[in-house]
Formats: sequence, C-alpha cells, structure tokens
Amino acid sequence: MHRAKALRISPVGVRGIVGPGLTVTHALDFAAAFGTLLATDGPVLIGRDPRSSGQMLLPAAVSALLACGRDVIDLGIVSTPVLQHSIRRLNAAGGISLGASHNAAEWNALKFLGPGGTYLASSEAGELLDIYHLKKFDFVEWNHIGKLSKSTDALKTYLDELAEVFDFEKLRHFRIVVDCCNGTSSTILERVRDRFHWPLILINSRLEGKAFAHEPETSARMVGSQLGPLIQPLGADAGFLFDADADRIACATAQGEALSEELILPLVADGQLARMPGRIVLTNLSTTALVDEVARQRGGEVVRVPVGRQAAIDALSGYLPDQIAVAGEGTGAVMLPQFRFVYDGIAAMLMILTIMADRGQALHEIVAGFPKYEMLKGEVPLKQMRIPQLYSELREAFGQEGRANTLDGLRVDWHDHWFHVRVSQTEPLVRVICESRGEAPQALFDGLMEQVRRLA
Repeated sequence: MHRAKALRISPVGVRGIVGPGLTVTHALDFAAAFGTLLATDGPVLIGRDPRSSGQMLLPAAVSALLACGRDVIDLGIVSTPVLQHSIRRLNAAGGISLGASHNAAEWNALKFLGPGGTYLASSEAGELLDIYHLKKFDFVEWNHIGKLSKSTDALKTYLDELAEVFDFEKLRHFRIVVDCCNGTSSTILERVRDRFHWPLILINSRLEGKAFAHEPETSARMVGSQLGPLIQPLGADAGFLFDADADRIACATAQGEALSEELILPLVADGQLARMPGRIVLTNLSTTALVDEVARQRGGEVVRVPVGRQAAIDALSGYLPDQIAVAGEGTGAVMLPQFRFVYDGIAAMLMILTIMADRGQALHEIVAGFPKYEMLKGEVPLKQMRIPQLYSELREAFGQEGRANTLDGLRVDWHDHWFHVRVSQTEPLVRVICESRGEAPQALFDGLMEQVRRLA
C-alpha cells in the first residue's frame, strides 16, 4: 500500500496502518503537540483498545505528554466513551484515545479529546495541526516533568453513570446476544452482566490484539453474516454488534433480520423525541431521510451539518443540551444529551432496549412502523480533480427541480428522494449516496455514478 494512503490526518486525530503509515514518531509528535496545545490545568487521561500496536504507541504518547510537563493517568484498555466520561468526571485537561474503531487490526489511531471529554473544536484541531507541523513543542525542564499514574476504576464509575439514566432492572429480562468483535465492549458488558445480574450472551468477547473474529464494521452486511444467524437458535429478543471501540453499533431483530446501520439514529431519535418533543436531531447531510420523517411525527426538527464528527461537535456548541434530542451519523454512532454528547454504543443499545421495554414491542414491530427507505452508496477514485465542474454539471443535470444544498459537496432533495455527492475528507475518493422512499433509486444512482466517473 502506498505510504500516503496508509496514514490519514484529520481534525479528529491521526490514524493509519501501523508500520507503513502510523509510526512511533507520529505518536510522539502528535502527543507533544497536544500537550503543548492544552491550556487547562489538570491531568491528561489516556486509554487504548486491545490492538497489539497500542502497546508500542501508548508509551510514546505518554512520554511526550510527560515531557510537556503534563501529569498522565493511564486508564488501561478502555473504550473512547469510557475515557470521555472519565475526563469530565475528573476535570481533566483532556485525553488521548488509542484505537482505530471500525478499522481492521493493522490500523491504529490517536484521537484527541478536550477538557469536556468531547472531540476538539475546529479551531483547536487546526491549532493542534499547526503545532505538529511546525514542531514547536513546549518541553519542560527535567524538574518539571509530569508524573504517570494508573487508574482502574473508570469502568465502575462509567456504569454508575449509566445506571443513573437506564433502569437495568427493567431491561435485564431481555435475552440479548452481543457480538463484541474482540473489542472494548466486552470489558464493559462483562461488568454489566455481573453487576446487574443480566445474563447477556457475549460472543467474540475475548480481547484480541491482532486477530479479530471479523472486521469491526458496524453494518447490516456484517450483522447478517456474523450475528443474525445466531439470534433465533439462541432464543434472543435482539442482537447487537459493536465495533472495536464500543462507539458504534448495528443490530438484528429476534427473527435474525439484520437492520441497516442507518436505522440506529432514527430508532434512538424516535425514543428520545417521544420523551423530549420539539427538540432537535442533529445529523449530517449523508444520513437517511427517515430521520426527518421520525422528527416530523414527533414534533422535532432536523439540523444537518457537513459529514464528519468535527462538524457535529462544532454545531453542538451552538445549542444548549436541553435543545437537543440526539446527535449522530448513519454509521450506527449516536450521542445523547444525557451524557453530554459522547458517541457511545453501549448507551445507544440501552436506549433501544428501553424503547422496546417502554412500548412493550419487539424490535421488528418498532421498525415495521417506520416508512421504508432504500439507500445506495458508491465511491469513485479522485483523479481528474474537476470537482467544481462536477458539482456544476450535477446540479444542472439532476437538480433543476430539487432543493440544492452546497454545505458539503452537493446534496439535492426532492419530496421522496435525494442524493449527496462529496469529496471524502480522509481518502482520495468521491462518495455518492442516493436514497428514495420505497424502492431503491437505481436509475438516478447509475446516472450519478456515470457523471462522477467522467469528471472525478
């Protein structure tokens, strides 16, 4: 693989294939830039997922932070959501999460979190990258080097916070199968099982550094091949699949039907808006239009932003927590205001089960109440770079009678279908998404792909 393709630097952090892309030097320099950036007093928390490369990258990141005079608390193997909860609880200056979420085992990443436990704002992320590229690090004298300590109570306090929001006594009658994908969800759910006496059925629960049972991808395809076939034989009420970092989920019904990852946000939005009518659902331009229908039925409003977690965090800063019902993406990642907007797959799973319990309905019955939407996705390598011409011609060819949105590439909406064409932030690709109420918009999708191939 070409070296440039093996490393991706974005406003959220840096990720890459360890060796040809992400190296110890990257971990040292990015952590030093982060230690230099932070203006808030307090320790920096660090945690990692079970990838074996984390054992190499973590000491490098810790050393750089200590060299910047920062005290560091190592939480061990924990999910990014657990790390984010701990940052807020301990009034820490920030945190670094080492883990590549939905990427394969050869990948790893450093994700940077601010003092509130959320991802950095765009201005902060821009400053971090400037410091990194200029190599202007604030290293301290030998007698001001920070101190390293370890903490083992992060999971306990995280479960305490979950128990304040969710009624585990009401939920533990559900028979649930969970595919942990050898990641951090297993450490959390084993504690949930023991503490709340909930006989969860966990598969692929052993932590693995190199050999995940399957790709940690939260999609209907992965649920259908790995989890769905187990649901009926085990007599389960539902099944959930996590990525390696426990911040995304996908799910299956009691019949073993794999649900699209696009359904997670509408499901959670439906439950949240039933309790919090009139609030806002914040999502991006590539997310299913089903969320708009759900919001309208519940008296809510959808606010759409560019694709990327950075855009969501920036947008959330303009609202009070009690104005938002939920924020999320079509990837199975959602944020709840009850947890100050942390992408948290465990909380999303518990919210879906709470909806089932409150309504006395099975998951397939709830989903059957939604109108049917079909989405098609494609991507085209970016070579010719004629992007302005591409957007102009697409708008001319397809958008004459629709509502055009140029906030992130080009999205055009009609009353029952839409498309979104945009250049990826992390890869040399043009992404094409097309959705329709009812049947899949195959002809529109094919026309879009032909136009994009000609000009991209």
